[in-house]
Amino acid sequence: MPKLLIVDDEPLICQSFTWVFSAPDVQVLTAGTLAEGRRRVEEERPDVIVLDYQLPDGTGLDLFDHVREIAPTCPVIFLTAHGTTDTAIEAMKRGAFDYLAKPFDLEQMTGLLERALEAARSAREPAPGPAAARPGQIIGNSAAVREICKHIGRVAPLDVTVLILGESGTGKELVARAIHQHSRRADRPFVAINCAAIPEGLVESELFGHESGAFTGARGRQIGRFEQADGGTVFLDEIGDMPPAVQAKMLRFLQDQRFERVGGRDPVRTQVRVLAATNQDLDRGIVTGRFRADLYYRLKEVTLRLPPLRERAEDVPELARHFLSEFARETGRDIQGFAPEVLDVFSRYPWPGNVRELRGAIKEAALRTTGRFVLPAFLLPGLIGSAPTGAAESDRPSGAELADTIEELLRAGEKGLYARVLAGVERELLTRVLRHTRGHQGQACDRLGIDRKTLRSKLRELGITLDRVVSDRAEPPDTD
Repeated sequence: MPKLLIVDDEPLICQSFTWVFSAPDVQVLTAGTLAEGRRRVEEERPDVIVLDYQLPDGTGLDLFDHVREIAPTCPVIFLTAHGTTDTAIEAMKRGAFDYLAKPFDLEQMTGLLERALEAARSAREPAPGPAAARPGQIIGNSAAVREICKHIGRVAPLDVTVLILGESGTGKELVARAIHQHSRRADRPFVAINCAAIPEGLVESELFGHESGAFTGARGRQIGRFEQADGGTVFLDEIGDMPPAVQAKMLRFLQDQRFERVGGRDPVRTQVRVLAATNQDLDRGIVTGRFRADLYYRLKEVTLRLPPLRERAEDVPELARHFLSEFARETGRDIQGFAPEVLDVFSRYPWPGNVRELRGAIKEAALRTTGRFVLPAFLLPGLIGSAPTGAAESDRPSGAELADTIEELLRAGEKGLYARVLAGVERELLTRVLRHTRGHQGQACDRLGIDRKTLRSKLRELGITLDRVVSDRAEPPDTD
């Protein structure tokens, strides 16, 4: 009879597993502490373990390491009520079978346990990864983020190339750094290169270096990025913009880790791991001849797709609070949080610029904030009154919301209300008029009854940019 061990200090959790999962063909065992769990593992040799991450006498990782020593084929499922993305990565990196947050879905747990028991019967050993440095923090607790963290934990210990796909601003470099920092190369350099930011004629020299006299202006030998990163990781961002000639040399380098500097004949050997990212459709690039098919298939030994922020909207409040706290620390300002209406606006906005746009919006709103809380009046133009495409006009803020904002300011004891509220009204008015005229400033001046000099002055004063105002329009704005 297979044995299922539950190690959790919450009696209700242990009882629930006993009631739900005990069956004629499964024996459920329980333990409430690390020490008791260790004893159970040694005496009972369970087939599957469900392990709480935080226990009264230590962390579940301590018991996990012990399990790996005496029962390396035993699938371990981690549970936690207060875990972070770092714990998910660490658990998966060490070879955990899976990782679930409390409260968990019973149907999901049932299916997971069935797979774990089948894995135990098949004696399939999870592949534990080596210890590594703590990665840059990945914020969010949505199912999509948890899957990304699991994927990082699985691929980080493996010396394979990884192609990271996703829209601009989704955090591709952050994921690349996490892969590096959880790899065997964590104590070696991580070198990030934006292929789109380097002039086309200098890309080869930037990556591989050059010898003196290789081209006009090459007065001495330059060591390229691949030599600088020897033993570490090179992250090639916007790989879709790499010139075709350099793509051929890149393919040869990936095949044997050897290259020649521009203008040189002697081969240079390095040992680096390559991670690449793009927001482009490389399949279409292959069809049009802009990207080599052989390089594409060499880069995508593993593919990791990052979801846009609009597909994980439940992470927006946590991300917003994180960025606000980060900004408050950097500036030493006492900004404690958001008014509920602000988080509601953030959750409804589609964030076409993804996490990068969210961070910028919070920074600008915080700069406008003079009290301890970010209120709707301080948000960027275009956020208030924005709604996902197809939203009804009745879903947009009304005059009642302006009244609510004024009441919030009064309750907070804020001063300078005239200038602040007036700025909010002007911001909303100019934004809506410019959207209506599709960015045509002449028409906007006619509708507003002001001259173009006054309009431009107000736009600068209020921080309104035409590209943001008309970003959801099919026709480009008139910027003259």
